Amino acid sequence: MNSTYSAVPVTASIELQANSPVPPQGPPKKEFLEEEFDDDLPLILDADGAGYGPSASGSGVPGAVFNLATSIIGAGIMALPAAMKVLGILLGFVSIVLMGILSEISIELLIRFAVLCKSTSYGDVVESALGRPFKIVSEICVIVNNAGVLVVYLIIIGDVMSGSAKHVGVFDQLLGHGEWDHRKLVIFVVLVIFLAPLCALEKIDSLSLTSAASVALAVVFVVVSCIIASVKLAEGRTRTPRMGPNFGSKAAILDLLVVVPIMTNAYVCHFNVQPIYNELKERTPKKMYLVSRITTVLSVAIYASTSISGYLLFGEDTESDVLTNFDKDLGIPFSSILNYVVRIGYVLHLVLVFPVIHFSLRQTVDSLVFAGSAPASRKRMLALTAILLCVIYFGSTMIPNIWVAFKFTGATTGMSLGFIFPALIALRLDKQKQILKLQERYIAWVMLALAVVASILGVVGNIYTLKNMSE
Repeated sequence: MNSTYSAVPVTASIELQANSPVPPQGPPKKEFLEEEFDDDLPLILDADGAGYGPSASGSGVPGAVFNLATSIIGAGIMALPAAMKVLGILLGFVSIVLMGILSEISIELLIRFAVLCKSTSYGDVVESALGRPFKIVSEICVIVNNAGVLVVYLIIIGDVMSGSAKHVGVFDQLLGHGEWDHRKLVIFVVLVIFLAPLCALEKIDSLSLTSAASVALAVVFVVVSCIIASVKLAEGRTRTPRMGPNFGSKAAILDLLVVVPIMTNAYVCHFNVQPIYNELKERTPKKMYLVSRITTVLSVAIYASTSISGYLLFGEDTESDVLTNFDKDLGIPFSSILNYVVRIGYVLHLVLVFPVIHFSLRQTVDSLVFAGSAPASRKRMLALTAILLCVIYFGSTMIPNIWVAFKFTGATTGMSLGFIFPALIALRLDKQKQILKLQERYIAWVMLALAVVASILGVVGNIYTLKNMSE
């Protein structure tokens, strides 16, 4: 007697199996976003290549928060009090908050579409959405932006420790005049002894402890600045701050054009989102959303506190690098000790931030120069590190101050990496898959339009400023 069934192993969950079975009915199909993100689909393959699944090793949420916060809270914090001087207290505070919100939205868009494209880097998700030429452009932007930021770090370290034309350095105050007066020498020694060993590390999660220490030092700087400003405010010894921008001169109007890109540059960390996600323990998009939201709240709080306290302390005398203002008597008890704590503490912060930014710079250069080749060997990585550090060092000896560097990178590469590319990625992939809600689509268009307008105005402002300086 013929049967349509055959025996199956006893260990199976059923005992008979059809030779021509009807495909089983699965659960109702979810919408795309629900399917991808309710199931917490990870971004990259596990280390053993077995498939997509949460990583059992790597950094936890606190370590990821510290690494991402370190990518954001760097030299930008030093330029924000000067930006507050240009915008005024009220408009400056609103701008810091709005810029943080827009940055958070763009990061979450980037995470969402990196998951969709299963991309392992910023350039990969750009290539998936926009093609190879745009990937090359995005990688060039990362290189220029990160190299510019690292140059700024070295400038700050040199100015604070060895002094500048207008301000006295820490070494001068402690040791008197000597060889340490030379900024180039100070930067070179710091680069070789402190920065090079940290930059030689292979994985970004190896920097979690240094990132935590750097965030702690940034918080110390903020707390000390706020305490000093509060004491002077309570004693009535602060100047009355402006609430809005100054339109009284052509120079003030030009500063308004470049201040938005400078504030934008303070939030750019998007190039490090994928590396941090890739090394997140038991990684899921929802967990990375939590990381980015905590980081954004922390950054907004630190930026707003520093900007307001710095502007209250120094008023219209606020320098483009507010750290250099802490070389004089602040008019409160223990002023000289607090000056040293603020300046040396933040120099240490920048030393610990430097390797985190350098990591994505090295990774991007390797991806661009050695595209399609075997994974980077230890020798190649060390050679790239040495070359990049040399280029950054020479850049720091040629650029006069951090305002010049920030206003150019902010108007071009910073705006592109932080807002233009994430918006273009979202809109392009949405056109193919129809996965954005109407509100999200409007937000992406608004973000793109604002970024393009701000970038154009910033470039125009920079050109006019250079023209006026040359006359």
